Amino acid sequence: MALQALQSSGVAFRKILSHFPEELSLAFAYGSGVYRQVGPSSDQKNAMLDFVFTVDDPVTWHSKNLKKNWNHYSFLKVLGPKIITTIQNNYGAGVYYNPLIMCDGRLIKYGVISTNSLIEDLLNWNNLYVAGRLQKPVKIIAMNENVALRSALDKNLKSAVTTAFLMLPESFSEEDLFIEIAGLSYSGDFRMVVGEDKTKVLNIVKPNIAHFRELYGNILQENPQVVYKIQHGRLEIDKSPEGQFTQLMTLPKTLQQQINHIMDPPGKNRDVEETLLQVAHDPDCGEVVRLGVKKTVVYSSLKLHKMWKGWLRKTS
Repeated sequence: MALQALQSSGVAFRKILSHFPEELSLAFAYGSGVYRQVGPSSDQKNAMLDFVFTVDDPVTWHSKNLKKNWNHYSFLKVLGPKIITTIQNNYGAGVYYNPLIMCDGRLIKYGVISTNSLIEDLLNWNNLYVAGRLQKPVKIIAMNENVALRSALDKNLKSAVTTAFLMLPESFSEEDLFIEIAGLSYSGDFRMVVGEDKTKVLNIVKPNIAHFRELYGNILQENPQVVYKIQHGRLEIDKSPEGQFTQLMTLPKTLQQQINHIMDPPGKNRDVEETLLQVAHDPDCGEVVRLGVKKTVVYSSLKLHKMWKGWLRKTS
């Protein structure tokens, strides 16, 4: 598969993982504590480590984690694992976060998501939150043999490439492509408007071109719609209406629906395929796709922002 467990300090991550219940279908670390960034997040040694744990049965997992790590949870721990799971599934993009935890001498935060919710996000971009993190280099710490999950991980990467292609000109560099891909999950993100470093995407990509190349190289070489000049770091894609229509038809369902909503006049109720055919012939096709991504991200971003505000208010 294209998703690689890139070389890093794996032993340290596995030691942290040993503090948690073992029933994980996927566990990965991400962010500036894992891969070097430039700018304000460049202090990798002291950066908070970010984890996502994917579990088949969140109620059982939270129940076991409450026994092992009671102090990790906010006041919600007194309500029990079923309520925590309900909050996880219905708020904050399907992820329940425990932040600001000291574990094995490092400050960490970890999110818990159900395997089914992650697969849905990877395939359809319901929230493009965890799926968005997995479009950038991450450190895979544990992964079981769930075939559906592995297939969805690959589909998410291919969808990121296709979406970026639609927003790029006919000829571009690897760096241009990886900047578009890395920026997908930040498009419309509330934090990028208020508080976050506006050059965050560039700071992620520039020091990690080799990691992005390892993540996406096979997909680019196997894609029939791209000429990938590896030695020169350049790519050329098919920007004909026919080529763009083919790409639009393979986009995740939620993004297709957002594009249909943008383009469909009130009362006309055209089907998605008809709308995508129109967009494929539109000179502003790339901007329509970009707006669709933004609308996908902004909703989950605001939900997460409200969840974090609520958590901080209740624990301060």
